Amino acid sequence: MKTDCKNLPPDADGLPSHCLTWAMVCITCAMSMAILDSYIMNIVLPTLAHDFRISPSIATWIVNGYQLAIVVSILPFSSLAEIIGCRRIFLIGTIMFCITSILCALSDSFITLLTARIFQGFSASAVMSVSTALIKRVFPKAKIGRGMGINAMVISVSAASGPSIAGGILAISSWHWLFSINIPLALIAFFTGLRFLPKTVRDRSRKYDYLSAIANAITFGLLFYTLDGFAHHSPVLRLLIQLGVVFLVGYYFVYRQLHEKTPLLPIDLMRIPIFRLSILGKICSFIAQMLVMISLPFYLQNTMGYSEVMTGLLITAWPLAAMVMGPLAGFMVEKVNPGIIGFIGMCVFCAGLISLSFLTPHASHFDVIWRITLTGMGNSFFQTSNNSSIMASSPKERSGSASGMLTLGRLVGQTFGTTLIAFLFSIIAKDKANSISMLVGAGIAVIAAIISISRIKDYHKK
Repeated sequence: MKTDCKNLPPDADGLPSHCLTWAMVCITCAMSMAILDSYIMNIVLPTLAHDFRISPSIATWIVNGYQLAIVVSILPFSSLAEIIGCRRIFLIGTIMFCITSILCALSDSFITLLTARIFQGFSASAVMSVSTALIKRVFPKAKIGRGMGINAMVISVSAASGPSIAGGILAISSWHWLFSINIPLALIAFFTGLRFLPKTVRDRSRKYDYLSAIANAITFGLLFYTLDGFAHHSPVLRLLIQLGVVFLVGYYFVYRQLHEKTPLLPIDLMRIPIFRLSILGKICSFIAQMLVMISLPFYLQNTMGYSEVMTGLLITAWPLAAMVMGPLAGFMVEKVNPGIIGFIGMCVFCAGLISLSFLTPHASHFDVIWRITLTGMGNSFFQTSNNSSIMASSPKERSGSASGMLTLGRLVGQTFGTTLIAFLFSIIAKDKANSISMLVGAGIAVIAAIISISRIKDYHKK
């Protein structure tokens, strides 16, 4: 008689093997589409600006609206998941992502597309907010590193392959089909999730904190919007007013969380040294990663003269490296201190960034590929060990909040990284922008490496 995958006892140590495989198929499909849609639209923004007769700055809100929806809702969804269950939040997010993708594909105006993209962002947030919590539930405790390795690989591959996939689709069809590819992934994730995802710990006695959810949305949403304003040189007075509002609402938000037993912003988890350091390391790593992701395509196309298709092919070395190193790091985390693995990963990542800073306009394809491969290997190695540390250091009943903070750390890093690269591009000569951006990223990677190695003593205390 086969085990009922979704009705495992709360103290069960992971799913049976036949259930685990299908559960990971579900989570992988859902995460792939959610991450892919964060990156796949960048390459088509000029086309959208032309088709809808809008300025490029307005067209960027097709990307920003999606990201903003995730930023403001990731922690509220994580908190809600601990009340009604991670499985339920995940399935709702998956089917809504399917519906909103259809609406995006059918859009015939900018307003319609932007509205659908914002709701698509909320759907993606629901999926992202609980994905790592579900991985923690489906994998046995002794093998959690493997699950995090697969998850880190999926995120890296989806993020880095976005431009390549978009280029391939646009070569044979219109931008509408960029959304259509989500539909089969969403349906696979939803129906396998119904059958194989296990129910998680729920606290039905706990009331949802609506005031904190609103304060969270204003704080992180307005912070994101303000940082985007700095990147696009908005009026200084307006930016200062926005920062003032962020400070006031943020102060109230944090003050309220300090007096909650199970806060929406998991300050209780931030008191755990390993958790706190791992979140900080994640933010630093994604700031550095965004410097590569944005600066390198400009250099490859504008300085080295590569086409969009060739640029996408060269950058594919990153996800290919992640496909190898993510699972390998997952196995190693089970045997070696994650702080050491994270330190090694960031050192390799740093070396890759430094090597990319020495690229010359006449470098060969091989010179570009081995540098990108080195960078992708190091980043994937770090992310796997770091994510394992975040989830392993959190109590089972707070897995939803831990999963949300993991995603929020990535989004905060990406947001600050995007703002930083925009600032660097505005003050540095074009011929030096790539090398300086990579060196700045290398410096931030060193900080992440130091943070990672400093966690070793805390593991010995566990």
